Amino acid sequence: MKKHIALATALLFSGIAAIGADSDPVLMNINGSDIHVSEFEYLYNKNNSQQIQPQTMDEYLQMFIDYKLKVADAIANGLDNTPDFKKEFSSFKSDLSKPYLRDTDLENKLIQEEYQRRLRHPRVHHIMMNPVQQSMVRLDSIKAEILSGKTTFAQAAEKFSIDRASAVKGGNMGFVATDRLPYKFAEAVYNLPIGALSPIIDSGMGYHLVYVDSVKDDPGQVQVEHILLITRGKSPEEETAIKNRIDSLYNVAVSGADFSELARNYSQDPGSARNGGKLPWFGTGEMVAEFDSTSFALKDNEISKPIKTSYGYHIVHRIQGRPVASFEDMKKDIMDRIGSDERASMPEQAIRERMMKQKNAKLDESAFDKVQSMIAASPAGYDSTAIAQLADMDLIVATFDGGSVKLKNVMPLVPLTRNRDAKSARGMISGVAYSMLQQAVMDKVRDELALIQPEYRNLVNEYRDGILLYEISNKNVWDKAAKDTQGLNDYFKKNIKKYRWDSPRLKSYIIFATSDSLLSEALTYAKTLDSAQPTQFVQDMRKKFGREIKVERVIASKGENPITDYLAFGGDKAAADAKSSWKHYALFDNRLISQPEEATDVRGQAVTDYQAYLDSEWVKSLRKKYPVKVDKKVFKQVKENINK
Repeated sequence: MKKHIALATALLFSGIAAIGADSDPVLMNINGSDIHVSEFEYLYNKNNSQQIQPQTMDEYLQMFIDYKLKVADAIANGLDNTPDFKKEFSSFKSDLSKPYLRDTDLENKLIQEEYQRRLRHPRVHHIMMNPVQQSMVRLDSIKAEILSGKTTFAQAAEKFSIDRASAVKGGNMGFVATDRLPYKFAEAVYNLPIGALSPIIDSGMGYHLVYVDSVKDDPGQVQVEHILLITRGKSPEEETAIKNRIDSLYNVAVSGADFSELARNYSQDPGSARNGGKLPWFGTGEMVAEFDSTSFALKDNEISKPIKTSYGYHIVHRIQGRPVASFEDMKKDIMDRIGSDERASMPEQAIRERMMKQKNAKLDESAFDKVQSMIAASPAGYDSTAIAQLADMDLIVATFDGGSVKLKNVMPLVPLTRNRDAKSARGMISGVAYSMLQQAVMDKVRDELALIQPEYRNLVNEYRDGILLYEISNKNVWDKAAKDTQGLNDYFKKNIKKYRWDSPRLKSYIIFATSDSLLSEALTYAKTLDSAQPTQFVQDMRKKFGREIKVERVIASKGENPITDYLAFGGDKAAADAKSSWKHYALFDNRLISQPEEATDVRGQAVTDYQAYLDSEWVKSLRKKYPVKVDKKVFKQVKENINK
C-alpha cells in the first residue's frame, strides 16, 4: 500500500497523468466509456468472494455488462449532475484520496521530531493568562518589565498567572513531557533557547510567556507502590498527628515489613490501596512534582522517607525502572498523538499547497479590484443590491491550469453579512473564492490520481456507480413497482397461476378500539366507507377516530394469526396485550377466499416478482439502446490470468 501511495504521489508531482495502456488495458466500451481490466477483475473477485457458489467468468461478464448499462442509463438521464450526487461523490473522493495525497516526508519528519522530543524534558516556567486579546497586550507589557529588571519572572507569575499550581512556585511547571502539552505550547518550548524569554504563545487554552532553565534526558519509566495519608482539608493539629503516623509507618516499612500489606491496611489512596499501593508504570511529568522527583531518584527496591504533596504524606517504594522505549515501540503511540492535534492535517495541507503551485493556481487581484470598486460605488455599500449584482457577474476571479472560478459561483457561498465596507467585503469574498480554488485544484488532482492508481480508481468507480445504480434502479424498478398499482395488477393477472394457495385465507380488516362502545361506533362508521380501497379506508378511519382505534388489513390462513384464528377459525381467544390500549377488536368486511383475487392478496411476492420483471425488461431495452463492445482477446487473457 505505501509503495502504491509513494508511486502515485511521485507521478502526480512529476506531472505524469497516465500509466501505460498495456498495464491496464481496456476490456470493454459501453456507450462510449472505456472500462479497464483492473475494474472488472476487482469487482469479479469481490463478487465471487461473497457468493456461496462462485460464478464463471462468462456468467459474470454478462451480469457486469447489465450493471454497467444501468449506470450508463443513469448518466444519460443526468443523475451524475444533480447537486446531491456531486456533493456526496466529492466528499467520498476527498476522504478516499487522503492516504494517497499526503506529504509522507513531512509526516515522517513530524514522527521523528516527536520521538526526539520525548527523549528530553525541559524544565519550564510560564505565566498563563486567559485566551482574550487583552492578555497578549498585558503579557507583552510584563515581558518588557522582566527584561528591564523592574520585576522578576517569578514575581510576575505569582501575581498574574492563572495557573495557580505553578504560580505559587514562581511559574515553575517542573520538567515537562511533550506528549502531555498542547502542540503549540510544546513547539515553542522545545525550540526555545535555555534562559530566553519566549514570544507570546497561543496554546489554544490561553496565552503564555515562557522560559526554560534546563533540560534533562528522559529517564524512562518507573513502577512504584506507595502509602498515602491524606492531609487535604485537615487542621494543623490533625496534620501533625498524620505526620507522626506516616513516620511510624516508615519505620515499620524500612524494618522489613511487607510494604504491599502495609499499603493495603493503611493507605488512603482508594485506587491503589487494594493493589498493595501499586501504581501503573509512569514517566516523568505524569505525577505531581514531589512524587515524580522522589520516584525517579530512588533506586530499585528502595523506600523513600515520607514526602509531602498537595494530597498528603506519601511513602514511596520503587519496584523497578525501565529505559525509554525504542522508536519502533513508541511509533504507534506517537502517530496516534499526532493524529489528534494540529499536526494531523499538516501532511495534507502540504500537498494542497504544493498542488496549488504546480497547477499555477492564483486569485485574480484585478478582478477583485473590480469587485471592490462596484461595492464602493453602491450607495448602501455591501447590501442586498450589491450582492445581487455580484452574483450575476460572469467574472473569472481565480485560475489554475485547466480551469477557473467565476464570481457567480462564489457568491452563493459567501455569508450574507450585509453593510460591510468595500475592503472588508472584498476580503470575505476572496476568502471564499480561494477555498473554491483549492477545492477545484484538488478535484483535478484526484481525477489525475484515478488515472495512475488503479486501486483508488476502482474504489471511486464502485462508489460512484453504486449511487447511480441505486437512483436509476429506484426510478425504473423499485419505486415503480411499489407505486404502479395498475401495472402490478396487470402483471398479477397475466401470471395468476404462479400464486396458488393450498388452503383458504381470511380476507378482512381487524378494527381495534379502546372500548366496546367505541368499537361499535367504529364498525357502524366503517359501513359508510369504500372498503375496497384499503389505503383510503384506513386513512378515513384514522381521520375520524384518531388514536382511539387501530385498523389492520389482514389475509391469513388458519394458524397464522391468533386473532383471526379466534374470530374466523374457531380458535381460543388470544390473551390481551397488557401494554396495548386497544383491547377490543372485531372483524370487518371479512370473507374466506380459496385463492388470491388481486395483487394485494399476495403483495410481498407479487411486488418482488414484478420488480424482477421490470428489471428484465429494462435490461432488454438497455441492450438495444446502448452499444457494448467487448475486446475478446483481452477477455480471453483475463480468464487465463484468473484461472492460473
